[in-house]
Order: sequence, then structure tokens, then C-alpha cells
Amino acid sequence: MEPIVKLTDIHKTYASGEVQVHAVRGISLDIQKGEFIAIMGASGSGKSTLMNTLGCLDRPTRGTYLLDGINVSNLGRNERADIRNQKLGFVFQGFNLLSRTSALENVELPMLYAPARVSAKEMRDRAMHALEIVGLAQRYDHLPNQLSGGQQQRVAIARALVNNPQVILADEPTGNLDTKTSVEVMGVFQRLNDQGITIVMVTHELDIARYCRRNLIVRDGLVVRDDAVADRSIAAVELRKVAEAETAAKLTHAED
Repeated sequence: MEPIVKLTDIHKTYASGEVQVHAVRGISLDIQKGEFIAIMGASGSGKSTLMNTLGCLDRPTRGTYLLDGINVSNLGRNERADIRNQKLGFVFQGFNLLSRTSALENVELPMLYAPARVSAKEMRDRAMHALEIVGLAQRYDHLPNQLSGGQQQRVAIARALVNNPQVILADEPTGNLDTKTSVEVMGVFQRLNDQGITIVMVTHELDIARYCRRNLIVRDGLVVRDDAVADRSIAAVELRKVAEAETAAKLTHAED
């Protein structure tokens, strides 16, 4: 089976004045359909550059990137934008929802930029279905400030799903969430992955990475470790214990 993502000897070099910064130094990577991967690494390791390459936000200086069989390495800006809209879904740390727009309208947004015109009815139907998948259909008419942080992130996940992408890219999706809410959001990602959706996630939290099926460690522009996660249920149990302890501490403090 051909991988959904195939990187071959990817390099990315930036010019910083007269200095050449080698952010990625020859990464080759295959991601199969249905995988759930965490990318980890310290600041400056190259993980963000790698994620930008996967997201067609940046072109490699050298090397080949095949996404669903399409060579996107040398595509122009407009062609990359079309690929992003059709084949990729994005989830960000800061949710990136439009503040004066309902959950439903936020989820509809990617369809407004689709190359093929989508009718208003189809947009609504597809957006409602995506909200149902993440358990928020009953809050379709709520504005972001009427939703909790976890609910806002689930709206963002629904938005990423609405165009039926080949890959969802999530950049620190639990970074603004407390432990209990992180457990809930990672549960959503696990259920989506169990349905066959390919997910690539950047995180600095080891407990979050253990929800994934595969962990990549990036250092100095190279993948230095590529480990399968033996038992993903351990992460859920450990994080729930932390969340329960935090809740108990808050209750005790309130009683005092």
C-alpha cells in the first residue's frame, strides 16, 4: 500500500542575514493511511518546519513530498492552497475560530474556499454532520465565547473534518486546555483515528503523545527516534487520574 504521506530527503534552509539556517536536514518519512503520529522535539529542533512542510504552508529547499500520490514539493502558492483545502484539515492550539460567528458557520468556512461550489444546504448538512461527530450538534448556534475551551477545540476539529481531508494536522491542540479537557479532546482524536482518519500532531507533552500510535522525536532537523506506542490506554488512565486529583483539589479549596 502506498503511504498517504511520503517525504524523501527533505531539506529546508533559511537565510538569516549571511548565515544559512538548516532547519530540516534530510528527513525521509512514510505515513500510512490511518496512522496517528505525534511529532515531538525541543524549540529549534525542526518540528515546526516539518509540520509546515506537511501542511503545504512551505516548500522544501530540496527533496520530494508526495501527498496522496501528488508531488506537492514544487507547487505554486495557489496550487498549494487548493491542496490544503481539499486534502488537509488543520487544528491549532489557539482554536482560531471567528469570534462573531456561530459554531456552525465556523465549521462551514472551509467549504466557502473549496474549488468546487458547495450549495448552502450541503454546507449546512456537512457542517452539522461534522459537529455531530465531535458531539456538539446541539450547540451549533453558539458563539465561541459561549463555549468552553474544550468545546471550542471540538468545533475546530469539526471544521478540520468538514472537507473530508486525507490528513488532519494538529499543532499543540491541547496546549491551551486543562488536563481534564485535554483528556476529552484526545478522546475525540482517538475515536476519529479509530474510524480510519490519519492524524499528525505536534505536541511537547509526553502524556499527550502516548495517546498516539507512533511517536517521532525530531532533533537538529532530523528524526532521531521513531517509536510505536505499546499501550495507548495507559496515557488515558494516567491523565484521568491527574484530572481527578485536580478536580478534588479545587473542591477542597472551595470548601475551605
